[in-house]
Amino acid sequence: MTDLSLAKSLKIITTALAKGKELGLKPLAVVVLDAGGHVKAFQRQDGASMMRFEIASGKAYGALAVGIGSRWLNAQAETRPHFLEGLSAVSGGRIVAIPGGVLIRNRKGAIIGAVGITGDTSDNDEIAAIAGIEATGFTPDAG
Repeated sequence: MTDLSLAKSLKIITTALAKGKELGLKPLAVVVLDAGGHVKAFQRQDGASMMRFEIASGKAYGALAVGIGSRWLNAQAETRPHFLEGLSAVSGGRIVAIPGGVLIRNRKGAIIGAVGITGDTSDNDEIAAIAGIEATGFTPDAG
């Protein structure tokens, strides 16, 4: 199956949260967006702070917006700040350009969605996102 179903989206989330628990991460929030940027599923662990949905969805949305994981966006913010300022402006401020936004690719390499995670360090958020995506048989693209 190459579609991003609700069942697969929920598996991504539960696996990512389990990875966070295994690694001893702070409370996480995980969102899965479809290829059009619409929310398929979201969960926030007990103790996660109030803006976690917006941060997680901004990471995933940014990855979808440029077709590459948010790690790439983070590098662009450092080397090409005007590019990120423009991207932020045209997106209405929806893009969060830090690691933790990971594209979901199907077996043919097509982008079918993105995962955004926040709550711990950006690197740890990304590790949890990748674990969730890999558990579904899809391919992660962190940028």
